[in-house]
Formats: sequence, structure tokens, C-alpha cells
Amino acid sequence: RPPARAIGPDASIASFMTRSPHCIGKDQKLAGASSLMRTEQLRHLPVLDAGKLVGMLSQRDIYFVETIQGVDPVEVSVEDAMTQEAYQVHPTARLHAVVGAMAKKKLGSAVVVEAGKVVGMFTTTDALRVLSELLSRHAS
Repeated sequence: RPPARAIGPDASIASFMTRSPHCIGKDQKLAGASSLMRTEQLRHLPVLDAGKLVGMLSQRDIYFVETIQGVDPVEVSVEDAMTQEAYQVHPTARLHAVVGAMAKKKLGSAVVVEAGKVVGMFTTTDALRVLSELLSRHAS
């Protein structure tokens, strides 16, 4: 069992994020991104241009493009399918603030960025893990 983490008002997102997440270049083809997401069981993929975050590609984005008649995912670039506004936070951002913003804006993920580099991801799955940990402690 992993050591207990402090979950409180001062907890930072860095303690709960997925470190070194998979990312993809904006010029990559959608078919490759889709394959990576299936293989790695990802629902969100930060999109980079020369190492800088420029957007987010979600499963929903891919499904949408795949339903457009006459569009070939082998020909479409990630940039053409991604959402340009990715919710970004610093590793020192408070867990409660990030979770609150994600809930309010109905976001599935936050990209953790430090000094211009993607260092982590925090998704609704991570938030559910935190909730589960809190509830387990409360039940004990």
C-alpha cells in the first residue's frame, strides 16, 4: 500500500498528478494519436509544438472527426482536431482549486506545466482516486 498523502487545503496538485504524461506533436496524424490513446488507454493527450503546450486532444475530439463523412484520420493532423485551450496549472497549484475549476468548467483534465514544459496531468480519474482515498480514510 502506498504511503498516505496529505489531502487537505494546502495539498498541491503535484502530489496527485500523473507524472511525465504521454504527449503528441501537433503535426502528427490523427490516426497515430488514436492508436496511441487506445494502446495506452488515454482519454486526453496534451499537444505540443516545439515542446510547448498548444492544445489538448481528447477521445471525444477523435470520435467527432471520425464521424465526418469523407474525412480520413490518416490525413488529418492532430492540430486540426485538438482543442486549443488546454487548462494549465503549475505543480504548486492547490488540489482544491484545480478540482473546483475542473468541476465548474466541466473539464476532464488539467495539464501541469512548469517552466513551459508539461510535467504532469491531472484527470477526473485522478480526482476520483483522491476522493476514494479520502472516503476510505473517513470510513476507517
